Amino acid sequence: MNNISGFGTVLNLVASSSFPSGFTITQFTDDTDPIDIAPMDLGDTAMGVNGDLIVWNKATAIKVTLSVIPDSDDDINLGILAENNRVGKGKISARDEITLTKISPDGRHTTFSNGILTNAPIGTSIAGSGRAKTKVYTFAFENKTGS
Repeated sequence: MNNISGFGTVLNLVASSSFPSGFTITQFTDDTDPIDIAPMDLGDTAMGVNGDLIVWNKATAIKVTLSVIPDSDDDINLGILAENNRVGKGKISARDEITLTKISPDGRHTTFSNGILTNAPIGTSIAGSGRAKTKVYTFAFENKTGS
């Protein structure tokens, strides 16, 4: 039997300047995928003039998206991270280097390193139902270790 439950998953995020001691993330949402690790292109192909297959590998960022409960402690911390790394006129960005470690219920650890926050909500939106919209944060990482 394989138990594939995600219940009990914990993330630990360390940001070099904003959160050097790190913080845990556990307050995931119910209306979208809480943790989404996007598939990535490992290589590409082309065809030569005479029909020969040409192949090559390429480096691609590892995209990880987190969806958390709006206005939760985790959202507040991620919002601070976003604001610290947002650039704007007269504003200095923290330029955080981010490490994210996923601890699965079965004890496996996966660590994503040399990352940045690439997309974040800059406020709380409201859905037509009257419910606050889930906060979605997207990261890009250089490398991954673990399973």
